[in-house]
Amino acid sequence: MNNNKALVLTLSAVLGSTLALTAQADKLDDIIESGKLRCAVTLDFPPMGFRDGDNAPAGFDVDYCKDLAKTLGVEAEVVETPFPDRIPALVSGRADVIVASTSDTLERAKTVGLTIPYFAFQMVVLTRENAGIKGYDDLKGRSVGGPAGTYEAIALEKDVKQWGDNKGAFHAYQSLADAVLALSQGQIDATTVTSTVASSLIKSGKYQGLTIAGTAPYDIDYVSLGAKRSEYGLLNYLNLFVNHQVRSGRYQELFTQWVGGDAPVLTANGVYR
Repeated sequence: MNNNKALVLTLSAVLGSTLALTAQADKLDDIIESGKLRCAVTLDFPPMGFRDGDNAPAGFDVDYCKDLAKTLGVEAEVVETPFPDRIPALVSGRADVIVASTSDTLERAKTVGLTIPYFAFQMVVLTRENAGIKGYDDLKGRSVGGPAGTYEAIALEKDVKQWGDNKGAFHAYQSLADAVLALSQGQIDATTVTSTVASSLIKSGKYQGLTIAGTAPYDIDYVSLGAKRSEYGLLNYLNLFVNHQVRSGRYQELFTQWVGGDAPVLTANGVYR
């Protein structure tokens, strides 16, 4: 073997090893090395995410992000993202993980990796006291709406189409705040939101005349943390982190602080066991 050939083989081996190490690099390692965890959080979804009196991010999701960062030994950075921007923020690299009440739909899982559930929501009908709506069935033939891309808005829009009532209409909004403002101003008659959000909005006193008109007949909305699909190491870590949050009692502690009462069970019979 001549020297030139030996040199080529050596360089090829070194290059191959470098590429292998690069391929094995994981986002989890990158986060730890950077000293910062960037969480995509929606801040117009109280009590999960909002801005407090000092305009600082606050809520269940914000504290969950901080808990995760503390566990990793890094600093937490909240990247404010409206609901439609959660996945784009992750895919584009503006955020490392999604901590923004993201429903674990199969369609969404085609784009982003989702963990085991870290929270669960029950949906209710939010309407005005003078709208004459007593329950979900009363939404037929009405003008309704919700934040584009959310679990509850997708379900409501699907039902409006299935009802096929020419008098009824669904309106998509950029954010929950826009949908609630439209409701309070009479532009729509109702929306569907989580029971946590509905109670928070009514208690705030910011929107007069809003009321809850029963539950919406949707499945329990299990929500997950999100990371890029290819980041198996990070996703495995996130799954274990959620597990530890529950069994340590921290999940119930955060729920008591931001919502009140007993935290919902995160298991579905015959599935998450």
